Amino acid sequence: MVVLNRAATVRSLHVNGGLRRFWDFPPEGAAPDAPAIFMVHGFRGDHHGLLRIIEALPAYRVLAPDLPGFGQSEPLDGTHDVAAYAAFVRSSMDRLALGPQTVLVGHSFGSIIAARAAADAPGAFSALVLINPISAPALEGSSRIATRLAELYYRLGAALPEQAGQAVLRNRIIVRAMSELMAKTRDRPLRRWIHAQHRAYFSAFASREVVLQAFTASISATVRDSARRLQLPVLLIAAERDDLGTVQTQQELAALMPDSTLVVLPEVGHLVHYEAPDAAAGHIADFVESRTR
Repeated sequence: MVVLNRAATVRSLHVNGGLRRFWDFPPEGAAPDAPAIFMVHGFRGDHHGLLRIIEALPAYRVLAPDLPGFGQSEPLDGTHDVAAYAAFVRSSMDRLALGPQTVLVGHSFGSIIAARAAADAPGAFSALVLINPISAPALEGSSRIATRLAELYYRLGAALPEQAGQAVLRNRIIVRAMSELMAKTRDRPLRRWIHAQHRAYFSAFASREVVLQAFTASISATVRDSARRLQLPVLLIAAERDDLGTVQTQQELAALMPDSTLVVLPEVGHLVHYEAPDAAAGHIADFVESRTR
């Protein structure tokens, strides 16, 4: 049902003290002035989670790394927190020789990282796109109980002996349960594909410490922390049924930004990148084109 055909060059670069992997998708018939797009994936995933959106943006050069400590990228020497990941994004821009016309995109936890990177480096990016932006603290609202349970899960995984801890964190039943909770689509083939993606890529982390540190960062910060400092156009692609951010909190987040556009996709949850990639890509393309005319 889902066919991914767009080819990429895999680039291995030393960035911030370790070997990082980047997937560089060349444009297909792009306009000469089309900006590059740099995409940041969410917590516990890797670049694979963004491939359906990348497929739907053929006119643009798209670069998608595996964040340090996930997928095929080595972990950082220090703590895997928002500041460190934002620094990785900025350093990657330099190593990849990407100019200020670049559009930065972040999904979920990646939205926090991308917002921080753009806020810390005014003028480094031409525009910012946040997909399923984290608009409210995870320990507030209706998801707080689930967040506390998840926190206990990751702390248990880090505290147990190595073999037992790895077994807990990579347990397929737990990964499937997480996937079932996040998926909102009623399309059965699509749900099966989503579950297969999570089974294949949701446990590609370097160590128990890395995944615990990154999870702690993901529930300790929001896009709000950087919102008022974003001096560039921002597109927020929110979802009507997102358990991690209600439409109201997304509207409140957008209001904090000097130049923002909010779109809300109906009947979609926190997996916009899987459930509505064409719609998300369409909004991204329209937004980028409106900024380059």
